Formats: sequence, C-alpha cells, structure tokens
Amino acid sequence: MEKECGRLQRISQELHREIAVILQSEIRDPRLNIMVTVSGVDVSRDLSHAKVFVTFLNEKEDVQIQMRLLVLSKVSGYIRTLLSKVMTLRVIPRLTFYHDNSLIEGERMSSLISSLVTLDMHRRALAEDKIEEGRINS
Repeated sequence: MEKECGRLQRISQELHREIAVILQSEIRDPRLNIMVTVSGVDVSRDLSHAKVFVTFLNEKEDVQIQMRLLVLSKVSGYIRTLLSKVMTLRVIPRLTFYHDNSLIEGERMSSLISSLVTLDMHRRALAEDKIEEGRINS
C-alpha cells in the first residue's frame, strides 16, 4: 500500500510538471492569453482521472475564470495526447480542470490578520495612554 501511494505521488508530480510545460509552450488559444499556473494535480488510485488545479495570473472575475476553465476542458484531449508522447504510462488520466482559490483565500486571510494586528496595536496604545493619564492624575 505504501509503495502505491508513493507511485501515485510521483505520477502526480510528473503530470504537474508536464501539464505546466504544455500549457506554457504548446497551447496557443487566444482565450488563454493570460499566464496559467498549475498549482496541483490529484490522481485517482486507478490512474483514470486527474484533477488539475490551476490559477490565472491577476484574474479576479468569476465569469472570466469559468470561461478559461471551459477552454482548458475543451483542450484537455489535446493535452492528454501530448502527455502520452512524453510520459510512459499505459493510460493517461482524463483531465478535469479546477480553479485553485487557495491563493485568493490566503491573501484574504493575510489581510484579515494584518487588520487585526493593526487594531490590536491601536487598542494597546489607547490602553497605555489611559494608564499614563491615571498615573499623572494620581
């Protein structure tokens, strides 16, 4: 069992690298005129399916993201063909593309933490001022 998990991980990493190269160098669709980054690949145990998680550089609009995912799903057959030429797998997994919003969520959480730290520092300064006023008045 342990060995199979290692194999799945190696195949997932190789798919990750190869799909990233293919998206940057081989896909010339004008609807994908933005940098596409492959952030992860999850392969099923039987290697028949692979979930490919992608991000689009500076793309925030949901409509544009969905349109680009649709384009990727339409060229997934071509990507599989190219993968079959560079990988030595008996069966190349069927690719399904998903938007990876972990980067956006990470930015949002970082912003929340920064605002909380600023608020805490402001409250601490106010509390110290009140303490100082109490000492002076006493």
